[in-house]
Amino acid sequence: MKNLILGFLCLLAAQFNYAQDLEGCKDHPMFNRMPNYLIINCSKNYGLADLAMLDGETKSIEGYKTEVEYELNAESGVEPYSFYQVVKNYENALAKYGVKRIYLASQYATLFLKTGNKSIWIGIESASDVAPTYTLIIIEIEEMQQDIQASGILDELNKNGHIALYINFETGKSDIKPESDKIIDQIVEMLKANPELNVSVEGHTDNVGSAASNLTLSSNRAISVVSAIASKGVARSRLSAKGQGQTKPIADNSTEDGKALNRRVEIVKL
Repeated sequence: MKNLILGFLCLLAAQFNYAQDLEGCKDHPMFNRMPNYLIINCSKNYGLADLAMLDGETKSIEGYKTEVEYELNAESGVEPYSFYQVVKNYENALAKYGVKRIYLASQYATLFLKTGNKSIWIGIESASDVAPTYTLIIIEIEEMQQDIQASGILDELNKNGHIALYINFETGKSDIKPESDKIIDQIVEMLKANPELNVSVEGHTDNVGSAASNLTLSSNRAISVVSAIASKGVARSRLSAKGQGQTKPIADNSTEDGKALNRRVEIVKL
């Protein structure tokens, strides 16, 4: 009789344990989950995610990555939701943030939103158009904010010979984001007020990705900044562009704050 009771208790314990999230896993604080789903896997790290874009191509998005895999609790007795229902659940939950649907197909969806100085990409994936399991991928990109005047740039150049500026670019590209136009304008103002001054624009990256790709990216970003400055009336002969890649970090690349500081453009006095 004792063995029978013990066996019954073990069975109850096994059922109870099954109906729990995987130990150490929890929902992202901004996102709820579908009813009756459990977390069966999760991870958090700085990295890349390939997300589907409007044209059907994929784009590698770099940032702080949270990945959570959900599975319908078999004990709930409910049918799995369609993939479209899953996507709509997240769109409705994020409506107050102005979420945008970038891509939607029968098994893949990409959403995007901005809150404060943070851009957030959301990928949702399922094995089919019915979702007994689905994976939520969240990439958070916190952009450095910098408010600096032309006089401050000149003071730093005269004092230290260089200044680090945090110009925001499209992820993995050399396209300057519109919010960084004001920094470009201050560089232009400083150079026009000091016509004898020549500078080198030098791009720097963190250590995510290969050294070769980072060198290319930093070079292209430096060229983009030079082109933006020249387009506003500064002679190109006064400007040079150089990529340093990940070779000259100014902070610890093992932390997210350190990586953000290392992704910079330096103006160097010649």
